Amino acid sequence: MELQLPDSARVGKNIPKNKFYQKITVSNRLKREFTYVIQKITWLYKLSPTTINIPQTDIVDEIQVFSIELKQRVIPKNVLKLIDKSVKYPILYVFTYESETAFGIALRSSGEYRYYFSAWNQPMDFHFTNTNLETVYQGLVTAFISEKTAEPEDFTVTIEKDKARQQLERQITVLKNKIKNEPQFNLKVALNTELQAKLTKLQSL
Repeated sequence: MELQLPDSARVGKNIPKNKFYQKITVSNRLKREFTYVIQKITWLYKLSPTTINIPQTDIVDEIQVFSIELKQRVIPKNVLKLIDKSVKYPILYVFTYESETAFGIALRSSGEYRYYFSAWNQPMDFHFTNTNLETVYQGLVTAFISEKTAEPEDFTVTIEKDKARQQLERQITVLKNKIKNEPQFNLKVALNTELQAKLTKLQSL
């Protein structure tokens, strides 16, 4: 998938893998992940007021696009956390493994990172124009959320609904497994009642 970005935003610069951990102490395990999972990291694009003519905000003044060529069909989430901590700007990741492509992005909030990933070869509808770079970034994050309302809503509301949805989905999976393995009929009935309540709540989201 080609990203619809102007040549003025193109960087096309390879970044040495050790650049992300040479100034801080990291475990040997994490260094091995860089070595054995990642083939190459390329800084593809820089989105800033000077490269795409969209104003910055106090929260988002640049957005980077990194390509990560993988040696394995595994997205190295621990490595991404280190990269995101090393780079002060939001990063849209383009992962490639052989002929396959996937995307990822971190939602930064109070020093924490909540990651969103596409499936491999999933078409993504990214838009790189908006009123400012902060809303561009919010749009990139929202593109990863499959369950969205038909009407536009506040970005924070969208994220909170998605967090609640994912939490409910995890709870539903746990309950289904409990029901499957519960030998006592009365307990199975109680668990099923709880399951139906969570399924109804999920539909309301």
